[in-house]
Amino acid sequence: MARSPPDHVQEHTSVTTECRAGFLERLSDTAGGTILGFIAFSLSFYLLFTNEGRAVQTAASLDEGLSIVTSLSHVHTMDFEHENRLVHLSAPLYTSKPLYDPNYGVSVHCVKLKRQVEMFQWVEYEESREYEENGETNTQSRYSYNTEWKSEVVSSRHFDREIAHQNPSAMAVESFTAVASDVRLGTFSLGSGLIDQINNFKQMPPVQGGAPNADITTQGDFFYQSVNPKNPEVGDLRISFWYAGASLGGTSSGPVDTVSVIARVKGGVLGPYRTASGDVLELLYPGKLTAEDVFRAEHQTNTVKTWGLRGAGWLMMFLGISLMTKIFHTLVDWIPGLRDLVSLGLKIFALCVSTSLSLLTIALGWFFYRPVLSLLLAALGVGVIVLAKSRVPQKKYQ
Repeated sequence: MARSPPDHVQEHTSVTTECRAGFLERLSDTAGGTILGFIAFSLSFYLLFTNEGRAVQTAASLDEGLSIVTSLSHVHTMDFEHENRLVHLSAPLYTSKPLYDPNYGVSVHCVKLKRQVEMFQWVEYEESREYEENGETNTQSRYSYNTEWKSEVVSSRHFDREIAHQNPSAMAVESFTAVASDVRLGTFSLGSGLIDQINNFKQMPPVQGGAPNADITTQGDFFYQSVNPKNPEVGDLRISFWYAGASLGGTSSGPVDTVSVIARVKGGVLGPYRTASGDVLELLYPGKLTAEDVFRAEHQTNTVKTWGLRGAGWLMMFLGISLMTKIFHTLVDWIPGLRDLVSLGLKIFALCVSTSLSLLTIALGWFFYRPVLSLLLAALGVGVIVLAKSRVPQKKYQ
């Protein structure tokens, strides 16, 4: 775990020694890695191939949605002509009741209110290095301990030195997120799928005058359950509040959020729309955007996701080949000069094979899902080769 060393930490170092594993034991471990490598290698083909189909299906659904969507200019009137149709609208969010936490005197009109609780705890960091000495493998580990605010309970039971570094087993106050039950855009209610997409959280400063409980103090952007917030002790808590989707209906902590939605209208509720291609359209973006802007953004997201999964598939294939060929390195790992050369050769082999097979799998996916475009690209490639060859004899007679 990478970190920047704090000013004051507690540290100690320990050394463990183990005999070097025998050849048969190392070979047995490599055999297990070979099986895992074969599984990763096989799954990479499935991921790369199906990713192309997913990308094509998503793009087709987005194009279909853009061709049939209807933009609503008035959100305060409901036209039954749009029932069960795909619509686009932009409007400020509205919630009928505020979300609140009476323990800390927090109340705000918004779609989501999140209470984030952090506890001051001991955290252990480990830095290890291995070295060989007298035919044995030694591991030198340096452990350091520092106190930090953490939103999850850090178990100290497995610390190398639990004494003097004990953390509480649970938090006295839990984090939670409250969600408004009634969220509207004009006369239209947002379905749960759209509400789930409202996650633009912003931190709320503590309410002036402090929390109603005497054991809670405020400082900066946090509530503290601590005797001295400037010098906290292990087990002390600090609480922050975050809101998403500031809405009409009462006093908010900032400007009211406007969102743009593309969804199906059914009984006055905006929900999912299933396209002929098989995808579901249920889109929400912050700000006032046109339907074209929303679909353009979704196309960009689809492109990024496609390339991300292509990279993941290639990496899975590379690791799979590396694990499957590691047995060759194990056979010669007792020869110092040769093992480094074999290791480098195996990495180059895995890189070349995984790249070639990934490209072939993607190309096959294009042929399966986009045969016309794939054939056009193939014809273009062949045409370039034929043209290049046809130019060579003409130069001989010039």
